[in-house]
Amino acid sequence: MKTKVHLAWCLSPLLLIGSGASLASSLDSAVLANTCAACHGTHGNSPGAIPNIARLPANVIQQAMVSFRDGSRASTVMGRIAMDYSDDQILKIANYLAEVNQHVSQ
Repeated sequence: MKTKVHLAWCLSPLLLIGSGASLASSLDSAVLANTCAACHGTHGNSPGAIPNIARLPANVIQQAMVSFRDGSRASTVMGRIAMDYSDDQILKIANYLAEVNQHVSQ
């Protein structure tokens, strides 16, 4: 019995590994998406002339960013901004904005 308790105690930190990685991924996504706020407003809710990206589906945000990055969609600023993001980062941004706005609008 003592051995089982000791083994369980020794292995318990392994339970935190998955949740830590998930938390880090969520924070990473939030930090990436937060860079959009400077122009598009908090969570993409633009208060001014910049397009409002709130409540757009993730695939629409992702496709727009990829199109800006590869130059197939004309832009003045977004092409230069999108060049700095990898496919994975664009996906994280798109998913984060779609997810956070889904919860805000409910």
